[in-house]
Amino acid sequence: MFDSPTTAQTEHYRQHGFVHVPGMLDTNELTAWRTAIDEAVAERRGKPLDGKPAGHREGAYPNVFLQMMLLSRSSDAVRELMYDARLGRFAATLADIEGIRIWHDQALIKEPLANPTSFHRDVPYWSFDSHEAISLWVALDDATLENGCLYIMPGSQSLTDFRVGAIGENVGAIVADYPALEGIEPVPVPARAGDAVYIDGMVVHGAGANMTLGYRRAMTCAYMPDGARFNGKRNVLSEDYFHSLTPGDLLDNDAELPLIYRRG
Repeated sequence: MFDSPTTAQTEHYRQHGFVHVPGMLDTNELTAWRTAIDEAVAERRGKPLDGKPAGHREGAYPNVFLQMMLLSRSSDAVRELMYDARLGRFAATLADIEGIRIWHDQALIKEPLANPTSFHRDVPYWSFDSHEAISLWVALDDATLENGCLYIMPGSQSLTDFRVGAIGENVGAIVADYPALEGIEPVPVPARAGDAVYIDGMVVHGAGANMTLGYRRAMTCAYMPDGARFNGKRNVLSEDYFHSLTPGDLLDNDAELPLIYRRG
């Protein structure tokens, strides 16, 4: 697990804005991740996953997935997984950055019959602007065409800007905002449980609907390059830290944004 990326993987990531890494977790590691994350999700929800189909919450977007943010702050077991320096090294090597901080972690769980995730980019929602941000997406269940695997517009990481866009009911709304995306065929990325997908923070991506009666669980961790500066948006920053900042300030709060890897 967690070997350094190959030359081919690195080249694919830098050209296309993502790379699929089969078998990043072995059987025992996958079991440990599932156990830690399921327990953290159950504690946060006040109940375990109960098999209820999506659609019982009002509106389209609330029925896209269960989103459990910052589980590493409420679960020692999840924190131990997310703070693994080997994950940071892999990401930093792909993105060619010296140091890497955790921006946030989150479980993204598509319930049975969940809606699709509209195409979007990640960085425009965050508190820093960067073309070096990278996210880790780990399949805890097989992610298939039927249950909501990722879809990515390859090469789109350089075709948009940092303006915030809505993630609404219109799956392809982002293309209207950025005509340069027209003609890019989204690529499905089916993944087996234990596989990882590393995603550029500016690449356009979404996920299909879950057309099955099973769950599609995934755990993600978003990374910020060390040295990034505050852009005025709060996002996951605590209220106290947010109000202490002025746009242009260095984001270096180790308690909220832990540095998990630095080259050398």
